[in-house]
Parts: sequence; structure tokens; C-alpha cells
Amino acid sequence: MGAAEVLTDPSSLYESNYMGKGDLSDTDMVITVRNTLASVQNGESYRYDELVKTMQATKNSDLEAQLVTALKALSASVAYLDIIHHEKLLCLVFRMSLWDLKPHVMDALVALLISLAVTTGKYLDPCLNMLVRHFLPPDWVVKRLSQHRVMKQKMEVLSRVHEALLKICILFPRAPSRILDMLPKINKKGQVVEIFVENLLKLENSLMGQDDGSKIFMMVMERLRDMDLEIDWDYIPQDDSSRGMFDMELEDEVEDNMKEGDELPVGSLTSDGNVVFESLDKLMVLSFDHLESCKLDGRLDQVFEKLFEAFEKFILDIDKIKVSQFLMFYACSLDPENCGVKFASKLMDIFLFSNKPTTRMSAMAYLASYLARGKFLPVSYVASILKRLVDECADYCRTCNDDINSDANQIFYSGCQAIMYVLCFRMRSILAVPCFRSELIPLESILMHKLNPLKECLPWVVAEFLKQAKAGGLFVVSDSFIFDKLLESKRLDAFFPFDPCLLKSSNSFISRNFIYWSMVRPTYDKDDDDEEDAEIIVNGDEESGEEEEDDVDHVIDKMSITPKHSFMNEMERDRLLKMSSLIRPSISPQSF
Repeated sequence: MGAAEVLTDPSSLYESNYMGKGDLSDTDMVITVRNTLASVQNGESYRYDELVKTMQATKNSDLEAQLVTALKALSASVAYLDIIHHEKLLCLVFRMSLWDLKPHVMDALVALLISLAVTTGKYLDPCLNMLVRHFLPPDWVVKRLSQHRVMKQKMEVLSRVHEALLKICILFPRAPSRILDMLPKINKKGQVVEIFVENLLKLENSLMGQDDGSKIFMMVMERLRDMDLEIDWDYIPQDDSSRGMFDMELEDEVEDNMKEGDELPVGSLTSDGNVVFESLDKLMVLSFDHLESCKLDGRLDQVFEKLFEAFEKFILDIDKIKVSQFLMFYACSLDPENCGVKFASKLMDIFLFSNKPTTRMSAMAYLASYLARGKFLPVSYVASILKRLVDECADYCRTCNDDINSDANQIFYSGCQAIMYVLCFRMRSILAVPCFRSELIPLESILMHKLNPLKECLPWVVAEFLKQAKAGGLFVVSDSFIFDKLLESKRLDAFFPFDPCLLKSSNSFISRNFIYWSMVRPTYDKDDDDEEDAEIIVNGDEESGEEEEDDVDHVIDKMSITPKHSFMNEMERDRLLKMSSLIRPSISPQSF
């Protein structure tokens, strides 16, 4: 667009170095700049060159006043700018950096950018691109963030960027979607990433969050995942079949003399000297703070849906994730009645209905770990989910074919392991309520089934479960059950994603709503050092020594539970045969 209307200007405005004349009014300067822009199309470039030279003086304090004056005049002359004739001037504007300017110069530049973006829309993209570029500060800023002056400058710059973006989004509805497309891709680590994610979360908390919040959370979750995977977790204690994570967790707490709320969990990592650890920890804290803000604003429920979508895409199927998943845990803890229930329900639906076996097993691992560790979940809700799991496993036993190949039944075994794992944490409180206890009755038929779930599940989970089952009277357990061979078999992975959080600052948010193994009151006395091996006699009696001896031999051969028959057992078997199955085995060998 050219200057169709060129205002008549005083002759003095044509004098050399007119940009430096301090006696011109704002109106005069606007007239001067408009005529300068129009003169380019007539082949006159002297005054235009002077204007360009002024715009280049961003680091010259002597020309600071002239720069502010020129920026303000340009803001009132956007309609006179032509993308072809004034390309050099526009390029200078879009290359300027707020990081190099003083606050009053920043204000003048931001005002110009807003005018450029919304007047015709022709310059929307370059204006947005120039603004979001500030989400990644220059190296000199990052290196000096510990200095109060630089930290203050960071706040001054980014607050103006977000204010400008908000105004543009209000005045130009197409802007939010364009902003997300222009967000820079980052391959850096440390504080640069922290500042970038901090700005993403600020965008989510603005008008952009209403329509494009899912995309923003996708970017945040993806970055958290990438940093999580960058960490070498190899030296963190892993499952030892001879002890199991329960014992390892207790040992760490004793060694570190930790207290509830302050404790660092198994293999806790400190951030000293490790940029990735420190950055991931800070990013998690930023995300936790953002979720708290969403709760105060009354939009946590809306945010949760977007967060789960990002979790399902970037986190659920990654088995080496150690920290990022706690974003979901914390969101649930902030709103147990709504978000907390939704999370478990969504995981159960994925387990039951997903067409990807690995995804179904991952969902079950998350569900088990969540039900076990969430202090904010009432026992009644945990019991209701367990009932559903028990019924599904019982249905599978009733309808499965004769294939007892363990690989063909991995999803079933993951369900069985989930039930036992949750009961390791919750058995005492569940057995204390008669109706909850009765809902576990089908579990005996599941454990005695020819599919041998005890053989395929993690030995330390099975051992702890059987020990509590015996002490709590869930099953009648004899003293002759031998675990030696059972412990040699380990089919399912030791994947419980909500094991204690491994980063100190992040853990301070999680620990208040987290059940550590040291807090669990099992059905047996923890001070009892008698490590009894156990044999399950499902609702049977121990009076017949001859039958018991025969069954022990059967256990050793089959490495399964001993199917002692009783009146209750026969009734339960009949009940199972009459049950309708929500999910029947399909042709897929992994079907549950």
C-alpha cells in the first residue's frame, strides 16, 4: 500500500537530520514520517535513509529519544507502509530485540508491533514471530539470570510480550492459532527450556488456552518427556527379585532418616551439577504451580482433559519415564472427586477397549500404581475399581480357551498383578469392610486357575500379597507353600509408574498426597521378622494331612496355588460359569 494521501508538511521538516530536531511536536513528527514514507515511491530516499539510520540505533543511548519518537510516529503511520518500498525499514523493526532496549523504548516498539499486526493483518505473521522469538532469551541473559538486574529485565521483557500477544489475539481472532505454529523448536537444555515452558504455560493461562490449550499441553508434555528420557537412570536401584521394591523403599528411608513430607524416595536424585535433573525438576514445579493456578481459576476440569490427551500421546506408552507422569498424579490430587475419578476411569477404559496390547498393559500399570499410591483416593473408590478388575479377570478365566501359553495371556496377567499390587497397599482397609471383602471372593478362583497367574506375576508382589492374604484371612494359607521356584519365574515387567518421585523439589508437591510403603499398615505385624513361606489353600481346611501333602507336591510341580475344594469354592465356580463376560477372548493372542 502506498501513500495515497500525502499531508503537506512545513518546509523546515525537510532540513537535514530532521529526526534529530527536538522542537517538533508529536503531530509534526507523524506528518514528517508519513511524508518520508511516501517520498520513497517518488524516488526520494534521503529522508527515508535517515529514518532507517535512526531505527538502527537501538544500542546508542544518545539517539534513544529519536528512536522512541520514530517508533511512535511509525505506530500512527502503519497505513503508509508498503511491504515492497519499505522492506528495509520493516526488516529492521522485525529484527529488533526487546532484550536490548530500555523499558520506555520497549513500550514504543511493542505499540508499533500491535499496530502493524492488527491494522490490515498483512504484517500479522512477522509481528507474532518477532514476539514469540523472545520466549528464547539470548545467551547473555541466561548466563546472568542470577543477577537481580537481569532477572528484572526478563520480567519486563516477557510481561510486555504477553501483553502484546493478548491484545493482538483480542483484536485479531486468527492470531492464537498462528502463534502456536510459530513457537520455536528448541534443542537446548537448562534455563532456556525453563523460560520457554514458563511462557508456554502463560499462554495456556490466557485467551489462547480456551481454544488451543491442548496444543500447548502437548508441547509441554513432549518437552518433559524428552528431558525425562535424556536422564540416565541406569544407576537407580531396580527391582531385585530376592527383595522387591517394598524392601528397597524401606531400606532407603531408614538409611536417609527421612520424615514424611520431606523424604526423598528410592534412588532419589539431587540436581547438583546435573543440568538435566535440575531443569526437569524446575519444569515440574512450574507445571505444578500452573495446575494450582488453574484450580483457583475454576478451570482445572477443563485443563485436565487437555492434560490427559497430552499424557496419552506422549507418556502412557513410554516405560522408561520416571518423573513426567506425576503431572497427572498432582492434577488428580488437586481435585480427587472429579479429576481423580476421571483418571482412573480413563485408564480402565483404555485397558478394556484399546486395540493395542502394550497400551492396555501400560494403562493397567498406571492404574495399579495410582490406586496404590494416591492418599487422596477413598477406600470405597479403590474397592469399586478392584471389584471391576476382579470381575473382568474372572470372566476371562471362564471364557478363555485351552491355550495356557503365558505370552498369549499377558494382559490377563497384568490385571492379576494389578489387583495384588493394590491389595499390598490397601488390603487392611478393604478387608475391614464386609461388603468390600465379599467383592474379592472371585479372586480365589482366578488364582487357582490353570493359567497360573502367580507364576507369571512379579515374585515380590506375589509374596507380599500372599503374606497379607494369610494374615488378613482373605485366604487360608498354610505354612508349607514354597516360593523358591516361583521366585525364579518373572514374566511381567516391574513397571509401577507412580513409585516414589525421584526429584526433590517435585517430590515436595507429591509427598503430601502420596502413600509411601513405610506408611502402609499391612494385615501382619511389620515388626515380625519371621519370613514365612506360604501356601494358599483357597477357602479350604488344613485338617486333612494326606490331601495337603498331595497338594503341596502339585504346587511344586505346577508352581501355582493349591486348589483345595470346599463348599464355598464349588459355589464360586458355579457363579463364575453363569457370569456374562464384558470382554471375551478374541483371536488376538494378547486379548483380555
